[in-house]
Amino acid sequence: MVTSEELAATSPALGDKSTTGSESASGRNWDLVIRPQSGWFDLHLRDLWRYRDLIMLFVWRDFVAKYKQTILGPLWYLVQPLLTMVVFVVIFGKIAKIPTDGLPQQVFYLCGITAWNYFAECLNATSGTFIQNAGIFGKVYFPRLVIPISVVISGLIRFGIQFALFLAFAVYFLAKGANVHPNAAVLLTPYLIFLMAALGIGLGIIISSLTTRFRDLQFLVQFGVQLLMYGTPIVYPLSLVPERYKWIVAANPMSAIVESFRYGFLGAGSFDLVLLAYSTTTIFVIVFVGILLFNRVEKGFMDTV
Repeated sequence: MVTSEELAATSPALGDKSTTGSESASGRNWDLVIRPQSGWFDLHLRDLWRYRDLIMLFVWRDFVAKYKQTILGPLWYLVQPLLTMVVFVVIFGKIAKIPTDGLPQQVFYLCGITAWNYFAECLNATSGTFIQNAGIFGKVYFPRLVIPISVVISGLIRFGIQFALFLAFAVYFLAKGANVHPNAAVLLTPYLIFLMAALGIGLGIIISSLTTRFRDLQFLVQFGVQLLMYGTPIVYPLSLVPERYKWIVAANPMSAIVESFRYGFLGAGSFDLVLLAYSTTTIFVIVFVGILLFNRVEKGFMDTV
């Protein structure tokens, strides 16, 4: 039988949810204490570093499993943008005759495709985090943000391959004397890649959090991403948009990123620091809201999935 004095001595230790890796009621030191999250800002971001090996394991899984039983394998990373570029050249270049700011059509379209594919890959893959990984989440504990972060890193491999393809085309047309003029804005490339990844993961985890209750969203994501592409200067330059509608396209955070990316490597397009600052601010707000919502939903999503 437990006396009231013993209960009083042990209850503070048992009720302390703010202690991790601290001394328990029995006087033992624990390496890890798993406990329910209690607030919006209880994010446990430090745990992501502790689970870095798991992140790299998921990265390897995504890279190997995606094209494991295909004939071409990783060559699809090159085939997809090349086929898309050919379609754009035929439809938008030859038939619709949309101007490309004096740039060769092939390199103009490939530049936008390379940037857009990375953002779309991050968004599409992270938007199904809870639904696609419910089986793992229900059996093993690890920080749930590990999955979206691994998607962003594995997407970098695909982006690197497609980026090399784009550079090969740019160098080829530069050697031919085409109107391609790289400039100092290429130094912003790591920052632009970071913004694309952040926007993709931010929107993705927001959608992933909402799909635990509203399954309809998972059917709208891919359609919405394709629709959003035409609201981004991928197949047309921003300079071609009429002035009264330009603010609508500029409101898309990806517009300033794509235009800056194109301006740095090809010397055409618009480079506006104000628009880039707007995109940066918007993306950080989206990521912040997404992490908070993701953190709130992950506590009880197994009851609704």
